[in-house]
Amino acid sequence: MSYGPKPWQQLHWDARAAANFMLGGAGSGLLIAWSLAIPASGWQPYVIAGLALIAAGLGAVWLEIGRKLRALHVFFNPNTSWMTRESIVAVAVFGLGLAALALDLRVLGQAAALAALVFVYCQGRILRASKGIPAWREPAVTALIVTTALAEGAGLYLATTAFMDTARLLLALFVLAVIARALAWSRYRARIEHGVPKPARAALDAAGRALIQLGTVAPLALAVVALALPEGGSIAAALAGMAALAAGWRGKFVLVTRAAYNPGFALPRLPVRGAR
Repeated sequence: MSYGPKPWQQLHWDARAAANFMLGGAGSGLLIAWSLAIPASGWQPYVIAGLALIAAGLGAVWLEIGRKLRALHVFFNPNTSWMTRESIVAVAVFGLGLAALALDLRVLGQAAALAALVFVYCQGRILRASKGIPAWREPAVTALIVTTALAEGAGLYLATTAFMDTARLLLALFVLAVIARALAWSRYRARIEHGVPKPARAALDAAGRALIQLGTVAPLALAVVALALPEGGSIAAALAGMAALAAGWRGKFVLVTRAAYNPGFALPRLPVRGAR
């Protein structure tokens, strides 16, 4: 790596860090989507899947720690660190989710979903607090992370329930989540037009095109097909959900890894020996 006045890409957060945002966001979104849909029965698999995805994301970022036995130190700074707050909320998510499964109380699962919403909000604030990366410190990144998690979770939930009788009722929730994510992306992209290094914008633009085309336009079209066709609608709904999930994961991966450029630095005045 060469440090200098030109922007350079940080390498401390790699695919393992991105996996926390991808898997943790999808797992949280799945819990939220399930809680809003309120199925009559069979809710336990969705709670288990949501918790498993969040655990896998946290496990991935744990692998990135240099001294893994010091992982508990993350809980020591709740007043200043959004990563600490994310970890504390994660404990609440798992506590409520596991209690819901053990006691067979759906209301506790819904409480875990509410905690999961706070969890993804903390993820967005973690990026925003990283002041050294212009693409992350933009305040609009928080809404982008939260809406992306909602779209991912709704897509995953729709894909797994597409062949059930209640799938059509879930399309409205899915459509709203996908549209909200597209609006959040448009606002975020407009605000980073200036002040973000050109290589970072180029990487984000490529992911943004996929987010709009594959993650928004295609799922919405497939949702219309699912509503219009009595037969084959389930396949269209499942494809819509998977497309929204894939586009969201790609966007987060690019944001955390390929768009993570430092701004570089400038020396407007250089000292000259022998001159005042």
